[in-house]
Amino acid sequence: MRIRIVDAFAERAFSGNPAGVVLLDAYPEDDWMQNVAMEVNHAETAFAHPLPEGGDADWALRWFTPVAEVAMCGHATLATAHVLGTTGAYEGPVRFATRSGVLIASPGPDGVITLDFPTAPLTRVDVPDGVAGALGAEPVAGFDTGPNVGDLLLELADEKTVLGLSPDHRALGTYSTRGIIATARAQDPARGYDYVSRCFFPNVGIDEDPVTGSAHTALAPHWSGRLGSDDLTGLQASRRGGLVRTSLRGGRTLLSGRAVTVIDGELLTP
Repeated sequence: MRIRIVDAFAERAFSGNPAGVVLLDAYPEDDWMQNVAMEVNHAETAFAHPLPEGGDADWALRWFTPVAEVAMCGHATLATAHVLGTTGAYEGPVRFATRSGVLIASPGPDGVITLDFPTAPLTRVDVPDGVAGALGAEPVAGFDTGPNVGDLLLELADEKTVLGLSPDHRALGTYSTRGIIATARAQDPARGYDYVSRCFFPNVGIDEDPVTGSAHTALAPHWSGRLGSDDLTGLQASRRGGLVRTSLRGGRTLLSGRAVTVIDGELLTP
């Protein structure tokens, strides 16, 4: 059985967000997939298998962090689409059946893959008491991102504040289902991005996620409303870092980026 490690939302190897990708004939036991994800020990490992022709989707897709299954994952979806295309397992746009509905990944001629995801419903909320201390900065606004994403989105004063965060990860886990998205407007859009973010997900075993596609389904409507454009670019300013191009299309958000296969190996466990 083959397993690939793919850097997603990356222009080159060892950047963006690494994901494991395993293509199967059918889903095995959940415990086995969880153990593989724990062994891979990246933010997510994706497991996919083909579906019969004529249905609403072409492949089934699930995602596991080292400690839990998640309802939505952008970078591992992009990584899976990349593997399907580069190995010839599936050509053209692919429809994935997931816990978040049917998600579409469309390859472009220049190597860019565009994901079609549901836009997160943002609801303004009061910033919880104590979150500023746990995060290490005072938010200027807070938003609930809905059940699929499950994060608390916090807008901070400026880009410098986001870049300088050194949060108490354990304390952050009490404020949302998955974690915290910290974001601010870009200081200088001429540098190629319109907003910055960092994502902390202690509740699913990820202190800081390198690049989070699902978070951008909430960041896109937030910043499109603020900046007056449906087409923006976000920089996720983790140590590895990556750019996510976002296009707001009403109830759907398009997320675009490239991917690079870094490891192609054999999974020996039965």
